[in-house]
Order: sequence, then C-alpha cells, then structure tokens
Amino acid sequence: MQSIKLKNSNTLKIKRERFIRIAERRVSKILDNFDSLGKCANKKNYEYNEDDIKRIFQAIDKKIKAIRKLYENSNEKKNFFRLKY
Repeated sequence: MQSIKLKNSNTLKIKRERFIRIAERRVSKILDNFDSLGKCANKKNYEYNEDDIKRIFQAIDKKIKAIRKLYENSNEKKNFFRLKY
C-alpha cells in the first residue's frame, strides 16, 4: 500500500514538473509573439485602422477565453454512469 502511494506521488511530481517545463516554454513563446505583434503598431512602418485593431484583439480575446475554459473545465467532475455486471 505504501509503495502505491509513493508511486502515485512520484507520478504526480513528474507530471507537475513536465507541466511547468512545457507551460513555461509555451507561455514564453506566446509572450514573444505578442511583442512581435506589438511592433506592428509602429505607424512609420505599417498602415492599419481601428477596425483592424478591433479584429485583432477580438481574435486574441476569443482564443484566450477558449483556452481558459479548457483549464476551468478540466477541474470539473464529469457525470458518469455505469451499470455493474
């Protein structure tokens, strides 16, 4: 019984470490891409209008909301029904 608890604890630790490693890398990439997008705000080099800006941030906001829902829904317990033999 004790070895099962240790195995589960080690598995959780490994999953946590993997999540941190991958999430940090991916968030850093996203932030770098936001910095790159911000460079497009330079009116000396680019031409855009208010509608362009609105559409860009609507798309970003929509994607962020969808991803946030993935995290929020992953914590919900699903209703589960099973007939036993």
